[in-house]
Amino acid sequence: MTEPSASPRPIRVSVNGVDHERTVEPRLLLSDFLRHDLGLTGTHVGCEHGVCGACTVAFDDQPVRSCLMFAVQADGHRIGTIEGMADGETLHPLQMAFWELSGLQCGFCTPGFLITARDFLARNPDPSEQEVREALSGNLCRCTGYQSIVAAVLEAARRLRQAPLAGLGKS
Repeated sequence: MTEPSASPRPIRVSVNGVDHERTVEPRLLLSDFLRHDLGLTGTHVGCEHGVCGACTVAFDDQPVRSCLMFAVQADGHRIGTIEGMADGETLHPLQMAFWELSGLQCGFCTPGFLITARDFLARNPDPSEQEVREALSGNLCRCTGYQSIVAAVLEAARRLRQAPLAGLGKS
């Protein structure tokens, strides 16, 4: 019986609209690739089991847990991280609402919440409080008690409905 090849593999991936070509070890996690190979440290690694949501990124416009994927699985795909959410110096409406309504404290969970909420609002631009709570239920926060996070998402939804082109673009 032969073992599967564990030699490094070349990948091409677009991250926040920038194309990258790298050679990676087959077992390198996507979260580690983003953080260590590309220097995008906004993707946080918490539980390393896909439970907390801190490592959530947009994978071809769908939120995924980057700690549960290998970098080689991203070959040929588009990844969006928190670093690509703002438009230059202009914060995304979700980022502004989190800041203004204290939707964060330590900030560790915030990138995952923002990526998840952006996808949710793209699909449901006028959510109820309960719908927001359900959509974010896969992301854990140990600081805020969630009320400010939910309020920020509802406020961002309101703002985005008033100016629909202001920030729902995908990464």
